[in-house]
Amino acid sequence: MMRKITLEDWVRKEHFNFFSQFEEPFFGLTFTIDCTIAYDRAKNTGSSFFLSYLYRALKAANQIENFRYRIIDREVYLFNVINATPTVGRPDGTFGFSYVDYYEDENKFVTKAKEVIEVVKQSTGLKPASSGQNVIHFSAIPWVDFTSLSHARNYKFEDSCPKISFGKVTENDGRRTMPVSVHVHHGLADGFHVGIFADKFQQLMDD
Repeated sequence: MMRKITLEDWVRKEHFNFFSQFEEPFFGLTFTIDCTIAYDRAKNTGSSFFLSYLYRALKAANQIENFRYRIIDREVYLFNVINATPTVGRPDGTFGFSYVDYYEDENKFVTKAKEVIEVVKQSTGLKPASSGQNVIHFSAIPWVDFTSLSHARNYKFEDSCPKISFGKVTENDGRRTMPVSVHVHHGLADGFHVGIFADKFQQLMDD
């Protein structure tokens, strides 16, 4: 389900019109998340740390209206629910794209996500998921404690989906941290909204 935004009455009208003229309307920033509690919880229960933080990142994004805006045919729409298209690594060193629905129930989300991941791991090629616009592009780079990140972009392709990437978990003085990179279309969201996401994500990781 989605609802068309009436631009004339929209508080972001001027921002949208301004940044939509840019060849590169996306901006990105990187912040560090404390993942000590979430990491220990996953290890103690034998569950997937990746799916644990993926679920919480997606849940946090769904709680922020600006992360659910999308541009379709130069019009802005607000989706009720946003799903995930995480990259999945394979044993041969390649990766494939996947599509994972968001469920409020974490156990259901993890169960469904595991099924999707196993299919991608046994496949070949990229096989982009036909998921529509109501997604966030997720990727994990668990080998690198990065401080910044850029993305490959096809500027001829209309794209307004946020891109969230996770880096290497490092430990210092008993605390574990992980870098998180967030890129969003500046016509739809600002640093303020990325800050809200960072706070919500941290809260969910600490629950």
